[in-house]
Amino acid sequence: MDIQADLKNTYLASKILQNTPVAIINSALRDLADLLLVNAAEIQTQNKKDLDLMDPADAKYDRLLLTHTRIQGLAAALRSIADLPYSFGKVKEERQLASGIRMQKLSVPMGVIGIIFESRPNVTIDVAALCLKSGNAAVLKGGKEAYYSNVYLVSLVHKALLKNKLPTELVCLFPTDRKYLIELLEARKYVDLLIPRGSQSLIDHVRANAKIPTIETGAGVCHTYVEQSADLKMAAAIIINARASRPSVCNSLDSLLIDKAVAYELIPLLIEGLRKYNVEIYADPTCKVIFEANKYSNITDASPDTYGTEWLDFKLNVSVVDGLEEALNHIDTYSSKHSEAIISQDIDKAEIFLSRVDAAAVYHNASTRFTDGEMFGLGAEIGISTQKLHARGPFALEKLSTEKWVCRGQGQVRW
Repeated sequence: MDIQADLKNTYLASKILQNTPVAIINSALRDLADLLLVNAAEIQTQNKKDLDLMDPADAKYDRLLLTHTRIQGLAAALRSIADLPYSFGKVKEERQLASGIRMQKLSVPMGVIGIIFESRPNVTIDVAALCLKSGNAAVLKGGKEAYYSNVYLVSLVHKALLKNKLPTELVCLFPTDRKYLIELLEARKYVDLLIPRGSQSLIDHVRANAKIPTIETGAGVCHTYVEQSADLKMAAAIIINARASRPSVCNSLDSLLIDKAVAYELIPLLIEGLRKYNVEIYADPTCKVIFEANKYSNITDASPDTYGTEWLDFKLNVSVVDGLEEALNHIDTYSSKHSEAIISQDIDKAEIFLSRVDAAAVYHNASTRFTDGEMFGLGAEIGISTQKLHARGPFALEKLSTEKWVCRGQGQVRW
C-alpha cells in the first residue's frame, strides 16, 4: 500500500469536510445508522470470522463481540451524535481592541485525527461518527483481532459517505500490520492528532514513538472504597455491578477497599454475587481469612503488582484499610486516574474523597461503570482521557476541536 498517498488523500478530504453543511454530515450519520441495522446479520458474520480466531477465554473476546443488541446500540449512538449541536465554526469569544481591530475566537476542527485501537470494532463506528460530526477526517488503525469486522464496518461508512456525495477518504482504514504503524506515528504533514485506545503497552508505545501530539486514553485501574458508614447492601450491589456487568472494559472495578470496621459484615454480602461469576479474589491477609471463613475458595494473595493491574476479567483485589486517609493513600499509589468511587453515608467524608482523589471521574454511591461518553450524554466517545492537558474524561465531540483567532482590521500596523 502507498500509505503516504492514502494519508495525503485523507488530509485533502478533510478540507472538503470543513466546508460541508452540517445537514449533509447529519444525513450521512443517519444513513450509516440505517446501514448498520439493515446489514446487522452480515456484520455478525464478519465479526464471527474474527471471533473464531480468538480464544473465548481471552479477556478481549467480549470487547470484540458484536451482538445484535450492540449493533442496535451503535445505530442509536449514531443518531444521537447526529442530533448533537454543531460545534465547529462557533464563535467562542468576540472583542474589539483599542486599535480598532475586531477579534473573534472560533472553534475549528483539528483536521485529521489518527486513532490506534485494539479489539473493539464498535470503536470504528463511534470514532468515524465523532470525527465526521466535528469536521475532522479519521485515520483508523485497528488491531488484527478485529480485521474482518473493521473492513466491513468501514465499507458501510464509505457507502453512507458516497450516498451523501462526500469523499470516502474522509475515513481511512490503515493496514493492521505493525510495520505501517511507524508511518502513522510520524505523519506530521498529514495527521494533526493521535489518540491511542487500548492496553497500557499500546499507549506507552505510541507516547514513546509518536512525532504528533497525542491524547492518552488511559487504562483503567479503578477503585471503590467502602467507608464504615456505608449502606452495605447498596455497597454490595454496586461492587458486583462494577466488577461483573462487563469486566473487559476500562471502567470496570479492579480494586475494592473496605474500611476494617465493616469488612466482616460486607464480605459475606458479596459472596453470592462473586460466586455467580466465579470472580478470582486477590486478597490481603485479613480479607483472605474472611473469605475462607465464608467458604469462598477462588482466592489468591494480593501484592503490590496485583494492586496496579487492570484486570479486564473476572478478577478483583480486595483489601482492608484503616479509614479514609489510608484509602486515599492507596488510591494515590495505584490509581491510573481513570474512575474512583466511595460508598458512604457520611457526606463530609464523601466530599473529601471527591475533592482529593485525582482522577478523570469520581463517584459517590455509584458504580464506576458510568464513565462513558454515551452515559454522560455526549453521544459517544473516542476514549477516556486520563491526562490533564486539553481534555480529561470522556473524549467526545466537544473536545475534537481547537481554536482559531480571526482578526479583522482596516489597515492597522504596529511598530
